[in-house]
Amino acid sequence: MPSAFQFQCHLVLIFLAASKGETRYLEVRDAGEDDPFLLLSEDLKRELSAGQIYRRSLRCIDMLSIEGQFTFTADQPQLHCATFFIGEPEELIAIHYDFVNIDCQGGDFLKVFDGWILKGEKFPSSLDHPLTTSQRYVDFCESGNIQRTIRSSQNVAMIFFRIQVPGNGFTVTVKKSSNLFPCNVISQTPSGRFTMVIPHQHRNCSFSIIYPVVIKISDLILGHLNGLFLKKPSASCAGVGDFVELLGGAGLDPSKMFPLADLCHSFHGSAQMKIGCDNTVLRMVSSGKHINRVTFEYHQLDLQETETRKENSIEEFCFPSI
Repeated sequence: MPSAFQFQCHLVLIFLAASKGETRYLEVRDAGEDDPFLLLSEDLKRELSAGQIYRRSLRCIDMLSIEGQFTFTADQPQLHCATFFIGEPEELIAIHYDFVNIDCQGGDFLKVFDGWILKGEKFPSSLDHPLTTSQRYVDFCESGNIQRTIRSSQNVAMIFFRIQVPGNGFTVTVKKSSNLFPCNVISQTPSGRFTMVIPHQHRNCSFSIIYPVVIKISDLILGHLNGLFLKKPSASCAGVGDFVELLGGAGLDPSKMFPLADLCHSFHGSAQMKIGCDNTVLRMVSSGKHINRVTFEYHQLDLQETETRKENSIEEFCFPSI
């Protein structure tokens, strides 16, 4: 039975955006055949020996979580195609054009987007990304050989393309590199544990979980300076430069999701919340004046858990959607 992540990612692939600010809807035919989500399997990764390059052809609609060399060759006019890339939370993605044969003058295009985009919504959101929306697109037809390698700012990226002449196509090599301070992450799994650290940086970071989940924050340090915790004068996070918020919703963009809770006081202990939304986001807002740190764990929410309250649980949300 497909996992919730597979189901959500199929939705991502169906409802991808194929140009700046516009959404184009794709038809997925025979989605169950040659399932792209097999590439998320750890077994495949273990089978690849050190130094061996994984190679395969790309589908018009595809998803990749592994390094390798990938080739797309059109067997018929392909108007709305996309490949989504995802890594581990602490990984960045580099996409290098090895070979490109498309007709830019005839209306073909090949673009990389720094993040994911669908139904007009972006991850990371425009509020949380260091680049403007237009800067997050790299169009091969405009840059050509000038920029043959594009690097992501987080653990997700995508390419989308139109190739109208059969036989035309491209080859890309995908590699990953370490990110010492991961910011803006989409989780590959329905459960896990993560520590987000923002060291004296004025930025916002979101951790997105595309599942209904139970999320438990076990450690939160805000306003950490020279070993001391700066006291916050108010119980409200309004006007506070450093805080963590929990968001829930059915879309991809954290800035368009419903705020569920704010945390603006450092604590060591346990704060748990059950969120039945299609997408759950933990977002840290940092002023850049301090070292902020939050540790949390999460697991997929099941129906039995919705009927049982636990201590230290904040009120549940979005349960009609699960």
